[in-house]
Amino acid sequence: MTAKETIQAGKAILGIEFGSTRIKAVLIDEDNKPIAQGSHEWENQLVDGLWTYSTEAVWYGLQDCYAELRKDVMAQYDCEIEALAAIGFSAMMHGYMAFNEKQEILVPFRTWRNTNTGKAAAELSKLFNYNIPLRWSISHLYEAILDNEEHVSDIKYLTTLAGYVHWQVTGQFVLGVGDASGMIPVDPKTKTYDATMVKKFDELIAPKGFSWKLLDILPKSLNAGESAGFLTPEGAKKLDVSGHLKAGIPVCPPEGDAGTGMVATNAVKQRTGNVSAGTSSFSMIVLEKELSKPYEMIDMVTTPDGSLVAMVHCNNCTSDINAWVGLFKEYQQLLGIKVDMNEIYGKLFNKALEGDTDCGGLMAYNYVSGEPVTGLSEGRPMFVRSANDKFNLANFMRAHLYGAIGVLKIGNDILFKEEKIKVDRITGHGGYFKTAGVGQRMLAAALNSPISVMETAGEGGAWGIALLAGYAVNNPNKLSLADYLESVVFSGNTGISIAPTAEDVAGFEKYIENYKRCLPIEQAAVDNK
Repeated sequence: MTAKETIQAGKAILGIEFGSTRIKAVLIDEDNKPIAQGSHEWENQLVDGLWTYSTEAVWYGLQDCYAELRKDVMAQYDCEIEALAAIGFSAMMHGYMAFNEKQEILVPFRTWRNTNTGKAAAELSKLFNYNIPLRWSISHLYEAILDNEEHVSDIKYLTTLAGYVHWQVTGQFVLGVGDASGMIPVDPKTKTYDATMVKKFDELIAPKGFSWKLLDILPKSLNAGESAGFLTPEGAKKLDVSGHLKAGIPVCPPEGDAGTGMVATNAVKQRTGNVSAGTSSFSMIVLEKELSKPYEMIDMVTTPDGSLVAMVHCNNCTSDINAWVGLFKEYQQLLGIKVDMNEIYGKLFNKALEGDTDCGGLMAYNYVSGEPVTGLSEGRPMFVRSANDKFNLANFMRAHLYGAIGVLKIGNDILFKEEKIKVDRITGHGGYFKTAGVGQRMLAAALNSPISVMETAGEGGAWGIALLAGYAVNNPNKLSLADYLESVVFSGNTGISIAPTAEDVAGFEKYIENYKRCLPIEQAAVDNK
């Protein structure tokens, strides 16, 4: 069928992902190829010292994103979307969305970006003998308990952003196992919340006398491919305010952006991995076995089908590069030169390839917000050099490209150097890789591993959750998720690979040693400005 016939027959599949700066919708055909898209830009707000998005912004953004998709379909195919084969919702993982019995939100959504949960995360990590990151839902919940927040006693439902949207449009209070593993650890054997940790948490808070226990308020955890409900008439109206979209469409388990990134890069099989590098960055390495011990820098989550994953999550990546590129844009405008942002990025990124492999001694910290992996509760973007360093444009750009993935390297060095983890393939996706070959080469040097980038990886998590929705309804042979992606979606396509050079690896090692040694400068900036 043509794309138009696919849409008119109700055979297209829709994936929507709530990213940190953009909500994106991707419509795919029966061959899993994108045929239309829509998007909506949005920004988090700092309210009472905490990063949040309002629920009004969630629904307005979703509706505007879908309206843009409808517009794209009308412009390309001159038809309406009335039925779909399946829908999937994905969003930024973790955070805290607590609701009362009336499904009213009790406090503003607390996003992954908040670092106010230090005491809770430390106590829980000790209690569970397991690294519990600051941004996980259980850390937010326990911090609210420690801080004696009144709303805690009224909690009836606790979920993530993806879980919230799915719940409101289907009536099903469920979560994909990958996203669930960012609420409280999941047992890879049972593929649901770890029973021992749940019991320990309930015992810990028992003296508070709440009317609920942990499992009472958490969404049910579902595996990729399981039924997660259908779009209700109210849900259809929440999504499509024009009223054309009909109810009854199957909706797959909602997932976090880490899980959809793994799917979009064909990295759910053991000994594969992926790196998502945009506003924030994270790497996901699918493990063959558990690590020898807990590490504060490494989060243990799961793939959408429940395999154990070692995740290094960094709050910052390309925002500081974007700010510097904005400065170069201003300079071009000052000279009266026409601005083409793609050209500016392309030229500056490629210029970095001419720089010294150790950046000539230049150092960049991209900390717009705090960075738990390196122990910073707040961030101060900072560029550092000494008088005799090689200060030129190539080294300047290379230092910022290295700095954007410096924290990622520090975390992954534990996996590859200490735990001796083996990987067959690592795939990169996100804005950091948009200029062909540049970010890819930098990451290969940082991880001392070949890095692949696929053409489709630019479609990102919205495409990934659309693939998961397709897996839920178009898998007659009951293939595993890994086999489905390998044989049905990617058909052996592993993308274009770049291997690291010995010189680049040695240069990045020198850079990162300087980077770690200079971290007290970053801390001093936080303490004094």
